[in-house]
Amino acid sequence: MAKRNTSNQDEQLSERFNWHDYARLGHYLKPYSWRMLVVLGSILLGNVAVILGPYLMKIAIDQAIPHRDFHQLGLLGSIFLISLLIAFGCFRYRIWAITEIGQNLLIDMRTDLFTNLQKLPFSYFDSRPHGKILIRVVNYINTLSDLLANGLVNLISDIISVIVTLTFMFAINWKLTLDSLVLIPILILWAYVIQKKQRVAFRELSNKQSNLNAYIHESIDGIKVTQGFAQEQSAIHTFDSIANDNRDSYMRAVKVQYALGPGVQNISTMTTALIYFIGIQQLGVVVSTGTLIAFIGYVNNFWNPVINIGNFYNSLITATAYLERIFETMDEKSTVIDAPDAFDLPPIKGDVRFNDVSFRYDQDDPMILKHVAFHAQAGQTIALVGPTGAGKSTVINLLSRFYNVTSGQITIDNVDISQITLDSLRTQMGVMQQDTFIFSGTIMDNIRYGRLDATDSEVVAAAKIARADRFIQTLPDGYQTEIQERGGSMSAGQRQLLAFARVLLADPRILILDEATAAIDTKTEMLLQEGLNELLKGRTSFIVAHRLSTIQRADQILVVNDGQIVEHGRHDELMAQRGEYYDLYNSQYRMLQAE
Repeated sequence: MAKRNTSNQDEQLSERFNWHDYARLGHYLKPYSWRMLVVLGSILLGNVAVILGPYLMKIAIDQAIPHRDFHQLGLLGSIFLISLLIAFGCFRYRIWAITEIGQNLLIDMRTDLFTNLQKLPFSYFDSRPHGKILIRVVNYINTLSDLLANGLVNLISDIISVIVTLTFMFAINWKLTLDSLVLIPILILWAYVIQKKQRVAFRELSNKQSNLNAYIHESIDGIKVTQGFAQEQSAIHTFDSIANDNRDSYMRAVKVQYALGPGVQNISTMTTALIYFIGIQQLGVVVSTGTLIAFIGYVNNFWNPVINIGNFYNSLITATAYLERIFETMDEKSTVIDAPDAFDLPPIKGDVRFNDVSFRYDQDDPMILKHVAFHAQAGQTIALVGPTGAGKSTVINLLSRFYNVTSGQITIDNVDISQITLDSLRTQMGVMQQDTFIFSGTIMDNIRYGRLDATDSEVVAAAKIARADRFIQTLPDGYQTEIQERGGSMSAGQRQLLAFARVLLADPRILILDEATAAIDTKTEMLLQEGLNELLKGRTSFIVAHRLSTIQRADQILVVNDGQIVEHGRHDELMAQRGEYYDLYNSQYRMLQAE
């Protein structure tokens, strides 16, 4: 079925900051709650150890040094050294632990995302560039890696550091502490202004990155067409345009992102100057030299985490656009699912009925199939023929429940397929799609994909029936030959033979072949037909065929045109009717004669 053009509705995001997505992200941390508590404990201990430094310095300046108390000075130095070692140990542990937790969390998210993709119907993939789907599974989740592995632990550490620092500051001098916080409202206002602009900028960047990835994916898939029509320069020109848009969006986003840090640093510097001025001028606050020096240290300890929190907030804004798309894909619901009361289909005989079946993609789309009705008895071979786009492949996709019927009913052994589980249905069917797909790996593994528990001898037997064994034996490593993605090093005919062997290995009760011999030469097709004649015995088979010479022995031939069955019968019967099948057959015969 052809892909349909749809709007970029999946790329439209709300203007608001969606905290709900981060609440959902928090659910992924629940399995690691105990380890997170241990990490929090190490962060608290490490921060207390670090923040002891200025307080020890205050005691040293105000007491030990003026009184030349070398014993007290040595004790303070020892405590300071021990506190540094504790802080270092806590720092090392928290980085290792939170990184491991973050990576496990990402695996959980990516697994959930990939699992949901496996459940989505063909219509989801038909309506979206595959590159845009890929970027969500890989790039967007990778973007969250730094946020979770480093940003999250630093945020927790910085929040604890701020709380502990303020506690020490209030304990030393509460008036000076309040003076050091006077510029906080300016910081909050600055962050609010920046985050709104940053949100828009990174949403735009996300769109541009998605477009770039989709174009690269499409260009790689279509490289043979590009080179075949000598359109390399046109492709490069289009890529340059998309890449430049991506670069410009990135520069605009970064410009906004890095506006927050300098603002916070300026406010920190102004606060330090204010504390010096108040302390030296004794403006309502009387402090010792040691207290003033310790307080400046605490002010730095306070503002450095604030700067880090601001940077984390930047990362949070940046990741929001990516997180929305990740959860949007996770929340995508399959329209083809098991009914609430679905039951497993028992072993079938293969009696298939289409009862007044109609189908369209969406409510506003035209009908693809219109009131299709036929009966295939168990063990019969049914051929579907007709012009391109007539609806032949749609018939078998509905039988496999890759899509749901719009109206009507499809039954197998008098059981409505909408009432049975998908797994129990598809495990008793063998489907070879028109677009043959070969996975990267060995030839043995590719054929075994039809039935993972099959033995090597069963794989070889299936290959022999499919007449694939002959060319496999000529390869250097035989069945252990490694194949690249999509079988790029093999001919189209060889790929179809492997895919055919894969279907045969599944030993289905219902066999579906969608243009199964389209890329096989006539000689190989004749050999394949010998094996097929044995295979089809006792099975219900549906064959979508372009070469009418391959389906003359079919028990029923359904002529499909404009989404309807316009003729049906055996080859001889249809030829005698001198209708559409007669015209199609004679047209192909004349073409063969001309060759």
